[in-house]
Amino acid sequence: MNSPVIHATGPAEGFIPLPDSKGTPITVIGTDAIRSGFDAGCLQQAINSRMAPGVTQVVLNPDAHSGYGAPIGCVMVSPTHIYPGPVGVDIKCSMSLLQLDLPEEHIIDRQVRRALIDAITARTPTGAGQGQRSAKKSRHVSREAGIQAVTEGASTAMCEALGIPPEWARYCEDSAHTGHDGTTGALAQRLEWILAQGRIRNFTDKMQQLGSYGGGNHFGECEIVQLSDDPGMQRTAQVFGLKERNVAFLSHCGSRGFGNLLAQSQFHDLERKFAEWGTPFPAGDKKLVYAPLGTPEADAYLDDMALGSNFATVNHLLINALVLEAFQEVLPGVTGRLVYFISHNIARQEVVDNRLAWVHRKGATRAVPGGHHSLAGTPFAETGHPILLPGNPRDGSVVMVAQTGAAKSCWSVNHGAGRAMGRREAGRRLDQKTVDAEMDRLDIMSNCRRYPIDESPDAYKDFTEVLNSVEQAGLAKPVARLKARFVIKDGDKADD
Repeated sequence: MNSPVIHATGPAEGFIPLPDSKGTPITVIGTDAIRSGFDAGCLQQAINSRMAPGVTQVVLNPDAHSGYGAPIGCVMVSPTHIYPGPVGVDIKCSMSLLQLDLPEEHIIDRQVRRALIDAITARTPTGAGQGQRSAKKSRHVSREAGIQAVTEGASTAMCEALGIPPEWARYCEDSAHTGHDGTTGALAQRLEWILAQGRIRNFTDKMQQLGSYGGGNHFGECEIVQLSDDPGMQRTAQVFGLKERNVAFLSHCGSRGFGNLLAQSQFHDLERKFAEWGTPFPAGDKKLVYAPLGTPEADAYLDDMALGSNFATVNHLLINALVLEAFQEVLPGVTGRLVYFISHNIARQEVVDNRLAWVHRKGATRAVPGGHHSLAGTPFAETGHPILLPGNPRDGSVVMVAQTGAAKSCWSVNHGAGRAMGRREAGRRLDQKTVDAEMDRLDIMSNCRRYPIDESPDAYKDFTEVLNSVEQAGLAKPVARLKARFVIKDGDKADD
């Protein structure tokens, strides 16, 4: 089979025609350098996803690479079907940013940074199997509080119970998720059934992972904020609450083991249903299982996705509360506020081409500009919401804001740099001493004895080229760059 061909339509845009030119082509965002770097497997997954039942649009972002059924770094739209694969097994994997009222000179000293690393890791465990027992200053989350978290999300009562500032809920893309019928009751019933069936036998242990990072590509990163020189972007930065040359903290995590178990169970359920129905998998790939909306199978998936999403929301907010507490222990008097919390592994119901549809973002970030109807009543109605894009410790990360051109990508951008090497390939090709020496040269500290080689900057795509793609395609503009000063990581396998 010949590899799909990308036809360029601009300096950072292109399309992939469908077989026999049937239907809307796949939109591709990326410069020549990015487009030439997509592997054949990634492009074929994009074709398979676009040709799947009920799918009307697919967008391939510049960070795209082969994933679980659909490429990581893609957007998939369907008004009629829900797809677990283009959400993934780390339901609502997300980014959050905490802005501290702390000038950068306060963390120049390496002893201060080491004390901060120790204070944070004493509160926020890291690793695929880790929970509160491995961090002596973490928050205890009871079974009852866990039930409340996954059914209510960041409600005022939930936030107050865990010591999270309740006002932070206003700075979330979605602070709470409801069931398939728009109620929390549906989630309570679904969770009761899940527990009665023994689908999550270690539920209490999973709830005690609230306030923790996973392994692999999950991280916490202490940053220095560098605002754009553009006067318009500086006004936007003011709305976002970003402070020039002050310390901020960027986090990447999701729904941990709880979300993973929910997702894996859904894949197994739908695979069995396909066998019962005698329905072939799209392109022969069982990772592209689906459920038509309105069916019991679709309702069950939407409920499970909401349960996992609520866990991820509370997890991020609790991490940020614990990080702030750690800074206050080392540097008394420090204050902080949540800039934003935004997901990149989720399906959301949105208006696309004047029609309600489920927008599946698999390693893709919502990007809505000021004036869009969906932001009415939020703090970002006039500017557009913050977009949090992690790059790597060496090249930094970025806060962006959407432009009207994001309509062409279904109001979406990439979720970061995107992998250039698989984990095993990185282990073979990269040198541990070189990776550690570069971190030392840049004075970027870490909680790891050796920086995870499969998470080193060179394992990822050229972040500058990825950002050039976003800007040249007219999707978003940078509001601020974030320069890493220390990193909280774990060497275990990633949850997603």
